[in-house]
Amino acid sequence: MEVSSAEAALSVSASSIRITDVTQDGDVLTFAIASQKLNSSAGVCVFRIYEDFDWLQQSLFSQENLPGLQGIIFPPLPSKALPSQSNTQTKALKQLGFLALGQDWQSYCKALEFYLQQVAAHPTLCKCKALDSFLINSESPGKQRGRKGIFNRLSQAVEEMRKESHKDVDNFFQNERNKNTNLAALSKVATEKLLDVVMTEQKLALACGHFATSLHLCVNQDDAAAVAFSKVCLKLSDVIEAVNRNFEKVASNDLSTLGLGLDLESRYQEAEKEMLFRRTCKLIELETVKKGTEKAKASKREVIERFHSSRVNVLKNFLIGWCELQLNTAKEFAELYSQHLEACRNMYSE
Repeated sequence: MEVSSAEAALSVSASSIRITDVTQDGDVLTFAIASQKLNSSAGVCVFRIYEDFDWLQQSLFSQENLPGLQGIIFPPLPSKALPSQSNTQTKALKQLGFLALGQDWQSYCKALEFYLQQVAAHPTLCKCKALDSFLINSESPGKQRGRKGIFNRLSQAVEEMRKESHKDVDNFFQNERNKNTNLAALSKVATEKLLDVVMTEQKLALACGHFATSLHLCVNQDDAAAVAFSKVCLKLSDVIEAVNRNFEKVASNDLSTLGLGLDLESRYQEAEKEMLFRRTCKLIELETVKKGTEKAKASKREVIERFHSSRVNVLKNFLIGWCELQLNTAKEFAELYSQHLEACRNMYSE
C-alpha cells in the first residue's frame, strides 16, 4: 500500500478518520474519533470534547520555526456547540447555521470529521505533532488550552477595520482580496437562503405529519357513507404521509450535501480572509520599516557627514598643531645647533 507524503507524517490514515458517536452531558459533547493505523488493520478510538479541538487548532496556529505558516489557509474549525441552546432555535441557528439542524448532532459531527480529515491531508499541517497526539493518545491533549479573550477579538476587529482598506502592492493578492470579499458575501447569502428553504421544508413535513395523523380521527364505521368517507380519509392520509416523507427526505438531502458544502465554503472564505489579513499586516509592517529606513537615511546622512567633518577638523587641528610644534622645535634646535657650532669654531680659532 503506497502512503502519501501527508500520511507519512501521521501514524494513522487521514482518509480513515471518522467521528463514530457523540454523547451529551449537560453542555458538554464528547466525540468518539476512530481511525486506522498505517500499514495495519489495527484501529484507534479516542474521545474528545470541543476544547480538545480548539487546543489542536491553536497548536496549528502557534507552530514555531515553520516557514510559510503565516501564508497557510487553515481548515476552519466550526464554532462551539452549546446543547443547552438547542431548544432555542434562533440562537442555535445564529451560532451554527446548518450545523444546528439534523438529529443527534449528525451535521455537527460531520463538520468536525471533515475538519480533521482536511488537517490530516494538508501537506504542512499534517506534520504537526499535536495532530498525531490528538488522534491516537487516549488522554485528553487539551490540558493547556489557550483562551481567546473578548478584548483580543475586539482589538483584532478594530485592527481589521483599520487595515482592510490598505491596498496590496501585488495585483494578484489585491484581486484575491476583492474576490474573497465578494465570495464571502455571496456564500453567506446563499447559505442563509438555503437554510430558509430547509427550515420551510421541515415545517411542511411536520405540518403534513400532523395532517396525516388528524385524518385518522375522521374514521367512522357508523354507516355506509361514513365507511366510504373513512376510506377516502385513510387514503388521503397515506398520500399526505408520503408527501411528509418526501419533504423530510428532500430536507435531509439539502442538509447533508449542499447545506454542509455551503457552510464549509463560508467558513473557508473566512479562513482565506484571515490569511490575507495576516499578509496585509506583514505588508504594513514591511512598509513601516521601509519608511523608517528612508527617514533614517536622511538623519543618518547628516550625522555621518557631521561625524566626518568633525573628525577631519579634529585631525586637521592635530596636524596643524603637529606641524607648528615640529617647526618650532626644529627652529629652536636649529638655533641651538648654530650656537654650538659657533662655540666649536671659536674654540679652534683660539
